[in-house]
Amino acid sequence: MSKVTDALLQLTDLARQQDETYKIKMDDLLKRHVACVESLPIAQEANRLTKIFHKDFSDIAEILRGVWLSKGCSESTRELISGYGEIWSAQILQALLLSSGVKAGFLDAREILVIESTSRSVIVDWDVSEKKMSSWLSQRTEPMVVITGFIASTHDKVATTLKRNGSDFSASIFGHILRAKEIYIWTDVNGVMSADPRLVPDAVVISDLSYAEATELAYFGAKVVHPDTMGPAIANKIPIWIKNSFNADFYGSKISEHSYASLPVKGFATIEAMSLVNIEGTGMVGVPGVAERLFRALKEVDVSVVMISQASSEQSICVAVLQGHGAIAKKSIEKEFAAEISRDEIQQVSLTNDCSVIAMVGDGMAHSPGMAGRLFTALGRARVNVLAIAQGSSERNISAVVAKKDIHRAVRAAHSAFFLSNQTLSVGVIGTGVVGRTFLNQLSSRFSTLKEDRGIDIRLRGICNSRFMVTNETGIHIADWQQILTKKSTPLDLAKFSQFINESHYPHSVLIDLSASNETTDNYISWLEQGFNLITANKKAGSGDLHKYKKLLDVARKSNRYYMYETTVGAGLPVLRSLHDIIETGDEIIEIEGVLSGTLSYIFNSFVEKVSFSSILREAKEKGYTEPDPREDLSGNDVARKLVILAREAGLSLSLESVQVENLVPSNLKNISTEEFMQRLSELDKDMSFKLASAAKANKVLRYVGRIRSDGRASVLLKEVEITHPFARLSGTDNILLFRTKRYNEQPMIIQGPGAGPDVTAAGVFAELLRLSTYLGAPQ
Repeated sequence: MSKVTDALLQLTDLARQQDETYKIKMDDLLKRHVACVESLPIAQEANRLTKIFHKDFSDIAEILRGVWLSKGCSESTRELISGYGEIWSAQILQALLLSSGVKAGFLDAREILVIESTSRSVIVDWDVSEKKMSSWLSQRTEPMVVITGFIASTHDKVATTLKRNGSDFSASIFGHILRAKEIYIWTDVNGVMSADPRLVPDAVVISDLSYAEATELAYFGAKVVHPDTMGPAIANKIPIWIKNSFNADFYGSKISEHSYASLPVKGFATIEAMSLVNIEGTGMVGVPGVAERLFRALKEVDVSVVMISQASSEQSICVAVLQGHGAIAKKSIEKEFAAEISRDEIQQVSLTNDCSVIAMVGDGMAHSPGMAGRLFTALGRARVNVLAIAQGSSERNISAVVAKKDIHRAVRAAHSAFFLSNQTLSVGVIGTGVVGRTFLNQLSSRFSTLKEDRGIDIRLRGICNSRFMVTNETGIHIADWQQILTKKSTPLDLAKFSQFINESHYPHSVLIDLSASNETTDNYISWLEQGFNLITANKKAGSGDLHKYKKLLDVARKSNRYYMYETTVGAGLPVLRSLHDIIETGDEIIEIEGVLSGTLSYIFNSFVEKVSFSSILREAKEKGYTEPDPREDLSGNDVARKLVILAREAGLSLSLESVQVENLVPSNLKNISTEEFMQRLSELDKDMSFKLASAAKANKVLRYVGRIRSDGRASVLLKEVEITHPFARLSGTDNILLFRTKRYNEQPMIIQGPGAGPDVTAAGVFAELLRLSTYLGAPQ
């Protein structure tokens, strides 16, 4: 019988406004209750209840007639009328029990429960109420009693209510009066949640809470338990159970004196629509009574403070209040401190609207180092700016004020940081070529395992290529990504695509660039500034304009975002990470030399006597090792780009134009179509066979080698190398890199492994995505 109380209060408002429709709505409400009775198997009780309803509605009609005539409705009249719904509901339940063979009594709580109301709370007269309860029980024999919630009476026997959420409060009050062993509150959810499920879909039920934890969560907005409910139970140490009427077998949440769950943080609560009022001035330093005057000013205008934060310098105090009270609070404070403001001892009283409070709660936080650090690290990584902070000495609650627009992202990031839910990443993939397809298929094969075993929830919310894009709010069904891209895509708009991936309620946004496009790399700086983390296999940004490259790294640092590009050199090999470690630990590069093209490594590893160069190149293209136009590989530009990336990682200011490159494509084959080039491949054979024979005569082999020297000189050349050289022992698509440094001089550091092929490149990108999730707070 939901919303009956609201309907009854509406009747009083309509009658006061002399709106005739109150009679129609009153008749509808009577019919609703009669229909309820008639639909239940309570034939023996139905006639009695119907008579009660008609009598009660007749009484209400008389009261409302007086409201109509006087055009006024006192608070006591509203309290009286609004309480009828609970009486009818309890009477119907008692009748159902009696008809089911259960001997159940009915108790109108107004006969027992005596209270006095203040503007903000309800005070129970425990002595009087307990005596009345004892007297009533002494005259009853029923094993079960149905008691009305929500309603009570004053000492003058005037009907009143416990205000909103009063039914749960009633349960706790009667539990206290009856010295109950347990109190059960049956609701429509499984228990107290670790966060608001509307903000955190992965929020979980907290099985075990202390009174203090539940009170903190309730105060800061958790809807299941009202703070008032806790008081009567705490006095007698009565456990409160929160259970689901529609899932009765579920364990639910137990609230008791002590919490026995192992997690230090139980949950997060939020209050939205807040304002932050800040008073600041040098004249406050060391002056006693400033805080007292501040709170007096707020009390005079009946403004309640949700949170307070004061700098240790005493130069500023800020308070969080409900947004509807912000303006009046500011005005009252300015009035109180008018003299100090006129003397410039207080420089400003500022008001910041559209704020929210996030509160982290848990008894286990006490004496546990790092709780605050982890919280604020999570918020920082999620691009959430903290406006104010408060923590009590009990260490049970850490609260922060953030912009309202950031609250979704804030609570999701904080919730996952303490492993209460999965680490959620909003991911967009750019490029569906060979590497892109392979990456998406690899991700699909591990998608469920990552979520279930690692707590990493990768929401693939967008895929695009050079022409089309597809997006989905909760995530594309990754196993069907190709079919979805084909059937549900729209023309590519890169700005709209990135904006969608960067939705505010996801804590972390990631773009993965698997294209070779200049258009995407031109957006890198902007995307980092917008808060994206970037993973790329695209070499254009790392080897492009030097000034732009430096700005890219600077923006990534300043915006606290991750720019990850390991696969731009060596595919899945740990090349750049190893070089980074060498430099960071104080070593100095003397020379870097290597075979950096998996395609050309395969070709020259396979190029032996009696085998034509053209046949090997054609075979490499058929296996997918080359670019669609093999001249991209033979030109040496790809190796040159990798050298530039390596040099810059080593701290050298190398530009692509400064690299000496030996192009293996004859000038007469450079400006023709790909098809014609493939038809004329044999024109390469004579020159290449001569070079091979020359090398073999000197007991050497051919290798396409990139080289960087400490003075910044760089070259990409086809070289003859000794058969004892590490480069001569390569096979397949292997890349190899030799780092000669001051520490690794006599015997250089060597990194070798497959450096071409979609599988290893995609796997390298996948590994970077998993590393990123760990950096952002996912469990390792």
